[in-house]
Amino acid sequence: MSDQQLSLFELQQRVKGSLDDTFSMPVWVKAEISEMTTNRSGHCYLDLAETEPGTDNVIARCRATIWSYTFRMLKPYFETTTGQTFSQGLKVLLQAKVEYHEVYGFSLNIRDIDPVYTLGDLARQRREIIRRLQDDGVFEMNKELELPEVPQRIAIISSPTAAGLQDFLDQLHTNPHQFVFYTKLFQAVMQGNEAPRSIMNALDLIYTYEDSFDAVVIIRGGGAQLDLACFDQYELAFHVAQFPLPVITGIGHDKDDTVIDLVAHTRMKTPTAVAEFLISGALQFSQELNELEKHFMELITDQLDDHKNRLNDAASQLNLLVNQMIVSQQNRLNIAGIHLANRTETFLKDQQLALKQVITETKNQTNRFVTRQNHLLDRSGNKLNFIFREQVLKNKNLLNQFQHLIKIRSLETIRAEKKNLNLIQEKLRLVDPQNIIKRGYSLTMINGKIVKSVSFVKDGDLLETRLSDGTVESLVKKITNIE
Repeated sequence: MSDQQLSLFELQQRVKGSLDDTFSMPVWVKAEISEMTTNRSGHCYLDLAETEPGTDNVIARCRATIWSYTFRMLKPYFETTTGQTFSQGLKVLLQAKVEYHEVYGFSLNIRDIDPVYTLGDLARQRREIIRRLQDDGVFEMNKELELPEVPQRIAIISSPTAAGLQDFLDQLHTNPHQFVFYTKLFQAVMQGNEAPRSIMNALDLIYTYEDSFDAVVIIRGGGAQLDLACFDQYELAFHVAQFPLPVITGIGHDKDDTVIDLVAHTRMKTPTAVAEFLISGALQFSQELNELEKHFMELITDQLDDHKNRLNDAASQLNLLVNQMIVSQQNRLNIAGIHLANRTETFLKDQQLALKQVITETKNQTNRFVTRQNHLLDRSGNKLNFIFREQVLKNKNLLNQFQHLIKIRSLETIRAEKKNLNLIQEKLRLVDPQNIIKRGYSLTMINGKIVKSVSFVKDGDLLETRLSDGTVESLVKKITNIE
């Protein structure tokens, strides 16, 4: 055991001196930003890490600082060059001065940053995302869906305040051809770290109404290149690629295609271009319908002309046959007229004699029949009169009985319903929230909804307590769960 004994401070000073001697000049360090915060003074504090290749195992970690005067220059330089927001999750190449403090330990003081390194890593990540989508077999899935010939029911994913949204709607609904489109906005954040999850939530909501739409349109109103980083995210691209409705993108950037542009069914440059695409599809279909209508009318005209000619031919033949038949029938009628004239006189004499005999016999039979029917009618009238009087008397008695019974039953029903109504009114009075509150109870609400469990409340929430004579607002400072 060595006789030399050092205080902790002396040991720390020796370590600091060794590091100062070894790293007297700034060095370039490759690392990933695992955490990042910026305080009110503008100083940026980083947590840098390095993982084992191909795994998530952290093999090195340290603190780093970018003082405010340096951070004000490095951040816009990095973001302008890379088109990416300087944030956690990026792999960066930093120039740093190695520092060691007796109390705070090892850290790096960042002096410069090389955006070219990050650009290469971002391009590699983008290629990796595309490869993963292809390996998963979903890269072409949305493109393979059949887009309706005239998509008119459009689900829109966009920020409600985006300028591109209003341009899209104006272009679509005021088109010169007066085509009708039905649109529904599903709001989402369209830039920043929250954008991928917000857009996926909108897609999930559209999925519940899948049968109500023909296609999904994702649009935004252009912006800086760094605002498009959220569209190069694997999980979002996976959602878009395997979505069961065709997805059309109009993100509003001409330079590069984002990953969701690549996996979407159709990619357009701007929201206005998406509207023109939908209108042109409807116009093409309309023109095809006009061509079909024209062709159909030509076929109908040809058919009508053909049938008209055939009808004229048939009419000519029919006219000839009718004339021949008329001549034939006239000849037969003339011959029949001669025969009829010869037989008419004899026939009339025979018929007059027979008619006199029939008249005499008919008069005799009629008189006998009338006498017999009058007798039967008198007997039936007397019998019917007797039966009618008995039936009237019987029905009158039954009617009196029914009237009395209905009167009794009606009074009983009214009394029972009145009693039930009184019971219901009493129950309503007992469960009336206002009466319950007057007995000392209260209602606690948050954002207009009644709080039924502490799980609905978190620290800092503003609660509204409704009493019988007013309301009280309170701020949640502590939540205690009952075991």
